[in-house]
Amino acid sequence: MIRKSTPKDIIPIMKIWLDTNIKAHSFIPKEYWINNYTRVKELLPQAEIYVYEEKKKLLGFIGLMHNHIAGIFVKEAAQSRGIGKELMDYAKKKYAALTLAVYQKNTRAIAFYERETFIIQEEHLDAETDEKEFLMLWKK
Repeated sequence: MIRKSTPKDIIPIMKIWLDTNIKAHSFIPKEYWINNYTRVKELLPQAEIYVYEEKKKLLGFIGLMHNHIAGIFVKEAAQSRGIGKELMDYAKKKYAALTLAVYQKNTRAIAFYERETFIIQEEHLDAETDEKEFLMLWKK
């Protein structure tokens, strides 16, 4: 089930955020994610967060800043079960167009976004990590 997050969801959301970022971005030192944990936790309430819950366990979430996907994360043990697609479909019903940024080296995520018909619009360098990112766009 997908629902809007509540304040009690912050701890499991942040655990999924940290664990998934460290695993998906092995090309970035894990200290980067650990050092940004508090900042992200403080910024989270500014986003629309929707969680995927199964048997009262939070398995994934999507963060939206208007029509920009700030992040989509699925707990490692629950990946490849269609949860990311369900979260993406939920966002696609809310907006006529969506944008996101993804690291060029995160090929698994890029493949997922391309299956979801996102198209690379531009490439730039993330100043914080010195890694190339793609800005991708989806339109109805």
